[in-house]
Amino acid sequence: MQAQDKPVLYDRLGGVYNIATVIDDLIDRVMADPRLNANPRVDEAHHRVSPAGFKYLVTEMLCGAAGGPQQYSGRPMGDSHRHLMITDQEWQAFMDDLQQTFDRFAVPQPEQDEVRAIVETTKEAIIVRPLQEGPEEGAARPHLAAG
Repeated sequence: MQAQDKPVLYDRLGGVYNIATVIDDLIDRVMADPRLNANPRVDEAHHRVSPAGFKYLVTEMLCGAAGGPQQYSGRPMGDSHRHLMITDQEWQAFMDDLQQTFDRFAVPQPEQDEVRAIVETTKEAIIVRPLQEGPEEGAARPHLAAG
């Protein structure tokens, strides 16, 4: 089989029904993860947002990004996550939850790698980096100057 004949990720994952089943497990993990819920903003969001709606949007997003016919209809990642002040450590906890879900469903490694690459494309919009302290920042903020 030539590379051009290789089915798209969506098909290799089994289509919307299989992807939705895996996302159902993942979101259940994420919603209950004490590492994520230690962030009060995330915990509040997990109690405010409907798990079913969250699962729907994540399924829609992954299906579309994996080459399926679905189109993501939710808000941009930054708009829906930036206010949660998600840290690198919380991102790693999420990625660990993703790995546990992969393991539960015995997702083959090549497909895991492709899904992980899709997820990683959202990281920059989701993580809020701490402000860097340094000489350039002090110089760029005139209100810090003595006067």
